[in-house]
Amino acid sequence: MQPAADPGAQGSGDPRRIALFGDIHANLEALEAVLADSAEQGCNDYICMGDIVGYNANPADCLEKVREMGCPVIKGNHDEDTAGNHSLESMNPVAATALEWTRGQLDDEQRTWLRRLRMVRQIEDFTVVHSTLDQPSNWNYVTNRFDAMSNFSYQFTQVCFHGHTHVPRVYIKDGKVREVPAESIVIEPGSKYFINVGSVGQPRDGDWRACYAIYDLAHKLVVFRRIEYDIETTQRKIREADLPPMLAERLADGR
Repeated sequence: MQPAADPGAQGSGDPRRIALFGDIHANLEALEAVLADSAEQGCNDYICMGDIVGYNANPADCLEKVREMGCPVIKGNHDEDTAGNHSLESMNPVAATALEWTRGQLDDEQRTWLRRLRMVRQIEDFTVVHSTLDQPSNWNYVTNRFDAMSNFSYQFTQVCFHGHTHVPRVYIKDGKVREVPAESIVIEPGSKYFINVGSVGQPRDGDWRACYAIYDLAHKLVVFRRIEYDIETTQRKIREADLPPMLAERLADGR
């Protein structure tokens, strides 16, 4: 799962290549494809950005696979809602239906594990959070640079990775806050970065392929990866579980 990287191939400095992946949403086929690709890319550390469960049909399998990795994991809103017993009436009906079903797929020990996850973690010299640093338990969405401004006021590390919107984005604060394409980003001295790593299991940027990011510490480089997976199997499992059909349909549209 975590093959050793070749320090000589990484240049000077920290040889680690960290795969940051989140918003898995019980999509086992997408998760397995991302983990296979990250191993091929020489990743030797992993961080899960939350929302392991919800929407798709393999919540227990995805949860156990992440647990077996022993990597840092932060809590997402679907993890919290699955772990609790509170009413879901205020939620989107499709999401609520999937979460009620998901609650029934996990045992008490698994739900307790989700409940105990932390919302914010500092790892080395960077921070990870599912939503935002200003109010992480409110599950606010960052969809533009104005949303990102509030987060930067609470960001005390140069780099912060997040998820939640299912859309890969990069915001940079270097005097002003601006958004740049989520492709390959060099972490420059004097700037701050708020980086959305995208979604493994339910992308919403019009690209159906699983998305994650690699942080190359030696080169201070963040690279986004898009990976094809067996989407037909994922869709079939959703239908067989009698989950809302639109959950299967939307996967192909990347919405």
